[in-house]
Amino acid sequence: MKQIPSYVQDRWITGQGPARALVDPTTEEVIAEASTGGIDFAACVEHARTRGLPALQDMDFAARGALLENVAQALHAHRDELLELSTRSGGNTRGDAKFDVDGAIGTLAHYARLGKEFGPVRHLVDGEGVQTGRSPRAWGEHIHTPRRGVAVHVNAFNFPAWGLFEKAAVAWLAGMPVVAKPATSTCILAQRMVEIVVEQNLLPPGALALLCGSAGDLLDHLGGQDVIAFTGSSKTGALLRAHPCVVERGARINVEADSLNAAVLDPAVEEDSETFDAFVREVVRDMTQKAGQKCTAIRRILVPRERLSAVREALREELARQPVGDPRRKGVKVGPLATADQLRDVRAGVERLAAAAKAVVGDGGRGDLVGEVGERGFFMAPVLFEAQDPRTPAVHADEVFGPVATLLPTSGEPAEISELVALGEGSLVSSIYSDRADFVREVALGIAPYNGRVYVGSAKTAGKSLGPGAVLPQLLHGGPGRAGAGEELGGPRGLAFYMQRTALQGYKPLLEKTIGTAPRV
Repeated sequence: MKQIPSYVQDRWITGQGPARALVDPTTEEVIAEASTGGIDFAACVEHARTRGLPALQDMDFAARGALLENVAQALHAHRDELLELSTRSGGNTRGDAKFDVDGAIGTLAHYARLGKEFGPVRHLVDGEGVQTGRSPRAWGEHIHTPRRGVAVHVNAFNFPAWGLFEKAAVAWLAGMPVVAKPATSTCILAQRMVEIVVEQNLLPPGALALLCGSAGDLLDHLGGQDVIAFTGSSKTGALLRAHPCVVERGARINVEADSLNAAVLDPAVEEDSETFDAFVREVVRDMTQKAGQKCTAIRRILVPRERLSAVREALREELARQPVGDPRRKGVKVGPLATADQLRDVRAGVERLAAAAKAVVGDGGRGDLVGEVGERGFFMAPVLFEAQDPRTPAVHADEVFGPVATLLPTSGEPAEISELVALGEGSLVSSIYSDRADFVREVALGIAPYNGRVYVGSAKTAGKSLGPGAVLPQLLHGGPGRAGAGEELGGPRGLAFYMQRTALQGYKPLLEKTIGTAPRV
């Protein structure tokens, strides 16, 4: 049986003792095992601090940007191999695999360009300076300098490629070494990508460690200069927030957790319009892409009552054109869920929603599968619910992390829409489909406090946008409340998590010489 090693202290180590079986979601064949048993986590962190940290902080932004560009190019050269591995280890269709792998490469490339723009400097200036006294020579500035610690990244199962490198790209550009802990169930892809980077010697010693298995006592060795970036369930996020390294020693933490994202249709959108078609298309894409296993997927579909019947039928027709089955087969749009546990959790969530809403598409079963999969595989056909009461508590309380969404009838009034979106208690992204500036303004400003991002779909963007489900490196990713109350990416904004903002106060000409030509962000 293939053993998936971890990369610790610049060498590959195969864990000892009990191992976790890694399974092909399509065939349920065990394809590898992974364990971190016997790994010295304290030594792993210390090596990152003593080797990776000085190596990265001796480099300026331009040099770190060049490093990211080299990593992006190396991964792109192995793209076809990585896409195939994504299908086998994660049950992804080729399109879904591209979404993950290309997202990783694209984010690396974006931050590589940002490093080039920043140039040969090692710190940033935050905003404009301010006069602090009666004399214009009494001055204050805010600067960002790299933290002198380690970035620990705990990633979710659904995006083993993008999750690893979107976090690492920002940390490396900021000057911090990374200890990455991918979800064990899908760590094969992450391990192979790191292997490619290691084989080509693209990173300085200590800049990256990869743990394929349990994180053990890793967090026990973190302190006030270290950071933790976590993507996963709100329960696990709460446990991490309560860890002594955060509560007692002040390690910085960012959490991206559950999210009941909403899509809103303007009552003025006609059924034969490009905006209506984009709304239907993007709802279905979010329900079916990655088998609905996306933190940004649309879960609540807010539709004016007079459009409800038309939307229901349009979604039925479009979902019927999304074949479920073996993701290796051409034409299949929806592959299996990632693990047996994931399938069990999603089916349990469908049962809970069925007690509060009516299923108008699907029933939680496998459906008519494409390919000779027999009874194996973690398949579930898309399920669309419709709630009679848009305030039904279960719809706003339980994120079913699969190909599942619920139609909610509304009056179409912006005030009611804002109220319904707010019942989700914090989302990563909600979307508005409208061509009316007044409607967009009222709804966007009304729902913005409950969302990390608001996407506006219209006739002008139909067919030209990746939709609300795509996370772009230029824009913030994160959300308030239930969504984790964190932020990452957002172009240069993402660097702030890995850097210390400090106020400089004193004689203006002296401060100007101190900050030099560093970019203002």
